[in-house]
Amino acid sequence: MATDIEHTPETDPRSVGLVEKQSVTLFHPPHELTLEGDKSLGPITIAYETYGQLNEARDNAIFICHALTGDAHVAGRRRPEDRKPGWWDAFVGPGKGIDTSKYFVICANVLGGCQGTTGPTSPNPATGAPYGINFPFLTIADIVRVHKALIDYLGIDRLLGVVGGSLGGMQVLEWAARYPDSIRSAVVLASGPRLSPQGIAFNAVGRRAIFTDPRFRDGDYYGQEDKPQFGLALARMIAHITYLSEKSIQMKFGRKLQHSDELTYDLQRETEFQIESYLHYQGKRFVERFDANSYLLLTRAMDYFDLEEAHGPMRESLARTDARFLVVSYTTDWLFPTGQSREIVSALLDARRDVTFLELDSPHGHDAFLIESELPMLHDVVSPFFDVTYASHARH
Repeated sequence: MATDIEHTPETDPRSVGLVEKQSVTLFHPPHELTLEGDKSLGPITIAYETYGQLNEARDNAIFICHALTGDAHVAGRRRPEDRKPGWWDAFVGPGKGIDTSKYFVICANVLGGCQGTTGPTSPNPATGAPYGINFPFLTIADIVRVHKALIDYLGIDRLLGVVGGSLGGMQVLEWAARYPDSIRSAVVLASGPRLSPQGIAFNAVGRRAIFTDPRFRDGDYYGQEDKPQFGLALARMIAHITYLSEKSIQMKFGRKLQHSDELTYDLQRETEFQIESYLHYQGKRFVERFDANSYLLLTRAMDYFDLEEAHGPMRESLARTDARFLVVSYTTDWLFPTGQSREIVSALLDARRDVTFLELDSPHGHDAFLIESELPMLHDVVSPFFDVTYASHARH
């Protein structure tokens, strides 16, 4: 007789189990962080999670850089009753693509976000009130410098790898150019050395939606009952379209209607088609967990990032590291098309660096690296990549 076994986070052998958000405060005055925009910021609290065990040699650590609206909660659950695990739970855990039975995995919330690391919702030490719109301008370099300080605090001299997709991939490139001796490998997923003008245009429309929301109140809305949810939701709806592909929208929704089998001919009806309902749902869920000022800051940081503008030609800036590279793109990603990945790969080949490149066939567009059904393809690439990197390091 078969017996059904219910896997809880504590008993599921493929789960990292229950996890706890940790934090540390660095950059205390007078040692504040001088930002790229020349302003100083400190103290800075960094929220992070870790999975697996750091070995005695402290050489098995992998740092995951999350995307624009992600957070440090990559895998497992914080409470047994949590409905959903971390955002990359299907890829991070024992025996998974990033194997926590072998590696010590770290993910930290980005500077300027709203998930625990210092950002616009944090109290300004000078006033005691949230920074709000007065939070200083920041860049991808500033985000990475804060994360490097965290790695130093954890006593890790060199990371086995740094991994990230989209905005996270930009952070990976910044790590390679800024701290070439601090990483043994770099995994860049669905990303590029800069955002295209089309991507900047979508971000601009999203920010305009937030600015024109009367509830935005010039960014001073903390403590108010009515937050700028309409503008933020619209920004998310616009951005979400760029994360999908025409093929994935066709497959999932087609032209199917949401409430009936017939058109209503009613302009007041908010959702006629299923794709409309889906986008409204995405917008509604987003405002429940994200802050409008953080969205403005982070999309601007994404717009500003240009690896070559900051560090010179890639064949020179990426040549400063002896790290192995894995670059992955997706056939239907039009936010970061494959051409951007090939540009990175070409520079690395010119610099005679160790690089593996794959264009994975997926109908899911930019978000493919987050879609559970696509993760087995990524597992078959990332898992052996880290195994070889670690074995190569051990031989030396």
